[in-house]
Amino acid sequence: MATRLAILGSTGSIGRSALAVVDANPDRLAVVGLAAGANSALLATQVQRYRPNAVAMATAHALDQARATFDPFTPAVLGAGSDGLIDVATRPDVDVVLCASSGTAALEAVLAAIDAGKRIALANKEVLVMAGALVTEAARRKGVLILPVDSEHNAIHQCLHERNPDDVTRLILTASGGPFRGHSAAELKKVGPEDALRHPTWRMGKKITIDSATLMNKGLEVIEARWLFDVDADRIDVVIHPQSVVHSMVEFRDGSIIAQLGVTDMRLPIQYACSYPERWSGGLPRLDLVKAARLEFFLPDLKRFPCLDLAYRALREGGTLPVVLNAANEVAVAAFLGGKLGFLAIPELIERAMDAHRPEPAMTLARVRTVDRWAHEFAQELVRGYN
Repeated sequence: MATRLAILGSTGSIGRSALAVVDANPDRLAVVGLAAGANSALLATQVQRYRPNAVAMATAHALDQARATFDPFTPAVLGAGSDGLIDVATRPDVDVVLCASSGTAALEAVLAAIDAGKRIALANKEVLVMAGALVTEAARRKGVLILPVDSEHNAIHQCLHERNPDDVTRLILTASGGPFRGHSAAELKKVGPEDALRHPTWRMGKKITIDSATLMNKGLEVIEARWLFDVDADRIDVVIHPQSVVHSMVEFRDGSIIAQLGVTDMRLPIQYACSYPERWSGGLPRLDLVKAARLEFFLPDLKRFPCLDLAYRALREGGTLPVVLNAANEVAVAAFLGGKLGFLAIPELIERAMDAHRPEPAMTLARVRTVDRWAHEFAQELVRGYN
């Protein structure tokens, strides 16, 4: 029987790649649920092609727009907002929930899916950055597997497969360095959104591309790795690897380092998460090591790119501080993209929000959401002060 898939964030870049994996494996994967933000036209096209049983969108208005173009097929279940996401993620006909939505909207849906016993393929960093303890504890309690879709964490999962966790001394996350790896501090003052959106190796959504340029994306991945693999901050390192061929590595106590290499194509980790513990051929592109030619590694410059250091601070201090880090970053990136904030002001604003917060245990979803709202409001007030 085909694995039945619900995709949260089906119209985004990860969601579209996931559907390409479905197209390559029609006898192995079936789409039974789709959820999207506001792109009603694309969702309607996906609905007609994949004929899911359940569909949700971020708002009732967007859902109405999509519904008006459903022809001739209309899903049996339609929902909007957080409740719609939960409905799609928890249906009895779902085996795997791929969480590819941006931001924090899917947190409740992921927790509900875990409670319903669904396997989680996680491409959304914010879920574990905000509520890593809650999510991983729920998964342990229900015996649910969380498989990472981020290329770096997916690589680590492959390197760790069936190995003794006690043998692990270090996780090594690789980062491309983004478009500004060689820029001086003076040059960084002048960059704008159009410059930051020119990622050298990956094609992603706007928010994650800006996060890559500031190295915040790697900082969020450090926090995510802590929860996915139960490794503390002092055993998670980051290296800059401009070629993006080595997706991440694991060092073991005998000094051996095992790496996962591959082309820069998100279909690879998505397919791995859907097929695990099997491996499918799927016609995916192969890495030509001769063409790759050179593999370079550098230490990140935390003075020019302090967002990574802020993420380590949030992880070490713990509690609700990662919630503040994530929320302030969301506000700062949106302000930068909107021309209201300079590139170098992004980490400055995040640090100010973190300094204003006294961390407390992130023991409940209600507490996480309360701190998240406070941090968004506080950061938005800081943005107004820059104008």
